[in-house]
Amino acid sequence: MSTPGTLTTPGSAGEPRRAGTVLRVGIVGAGQLARMTHRAAIDLGIEVVVLATSADEPAVAAGATCRLGSPEVLEDLAALAAACDVVTFDHERIPTEHLEALERRGIAVRPAAQAALAAQDKLHARRLLGDELGLPVPAFAPVEDAAAVARFALRHGWPVVLKARRGGYDGRGVAMVHTPGEAEAVLATGGEWLAEACVPLDLEVAAMVARSPSGELVSYPVVETVQAAGMCRELRAPAAIPPALAEEAQALARLIAERLGATGILAVELFVSDGRLLVNELALRPHNSGHWTIEGAATSQFENHLRGVLDLPLGETTLRAPAVATVNVVGPRDGGDPRARLAAALAVPGAQVHLYGKAARPGRKLGHVTALAGTAGAAREIAQRAAGALGSPA
Repeated sequence: MSTPGTLTTPGSAGEPRRAGTVLRVGIVGAGQLARMTHRAAIDLGIEVVVLATSADEPAVAAGATCRLGSPEVLEDLAALAAACDVVTFDHERIPTEHLEALERRGIAVRPAAQAALAAQDKLHARRLLGDELGLPVPAFAPVEDAAAVARFALRHGWPVVLKARRGGYDGRGVAMVHTPGEAEAVLATGGEWLAEACVPLDLEVAAMVARSPSGELVSYPVVETVQAAGMCRELRAPAAIPPALAEEAQALARLIAERLGATGILAVELFVSDGRLLVNELALRPHNSGHWTIEGAATSQFENHLRGVLDLPLGETTLRAPAVATVNVVGPRDGGDPRARLAAALAVPGAQVHLYGKAARPGRKLGHVTALAGTAGAAREIAQRAAGALGSPA
């Protein structure tokens, strides 16, 4: 087991930075995204070094080289960077000033601090995308108290969507309020918030691109994302939307990637409202909306993220089948561990099971299942059946 400040390879007593042709990518964070990136790195002969807060995190359990530390401690980040060729991350919970400090030290941080800020700070992203770039976004405003929310509602109507400016994910940090009293209760939990207009939804989609520092850029097919309780539960590729709308979504993602100077993966979550697109949120890292690419695309998002941050040629993104579906595996209501039900899921023909090695609890995202088929309905049926066999609630 590694200790804080010590770089180790599992099974070794420690290892200095290797010279020569071995490429090392430092990932701040050691969750399932780092775990799946590590898996993609193995086939390319790339070594992944993760900065983990504990030795039982998913990427460490899967064998990734580990350094224990905190993303909120600059010197822990710097120590990770000293052992690697480039630093990237699998979450947004890194102080922007720390990323900027690493850049001032000449460290290759990809994506760069200012690009990453668009995923870290929702108000910054809304102002950048809507006010500066003129892209379609829901009406928004920063709010400090219930009175400000009420004023926003006078212009845009109730209910109002409140979003934490930083740190929200999987439904956390998002609340739909119908009265000033409800807004007051949400704001009382602390932090900075913004209000957004509640827009009528036809469906939600995601457009993903990969970009390298030299400017090479590739686009993945647009996917439909199905949400429940603020968490993405299902992916359907390609999205069942008109070709012109899919092309518009890809063009928006490419434009955002170029304007931000993104490197690696950029995922753009979009609302389809009354037949038109609105930009919802950004992720400048591998993202849940791209999990289908492991089996469903010629090159997975995880491999293309590695290629992108290392400025290697990017891989093709074409679909491997007419239809791909991914269903997230969520902790069963009974608290059972899906790993105990693995045999039942593997008995479903065509199901590709991914479990993240996380401790099971109800409602926690523990894995996903992907299926490829000739039709969207057939792919969904396979993936849903296998996820259900693992105990994931429908």
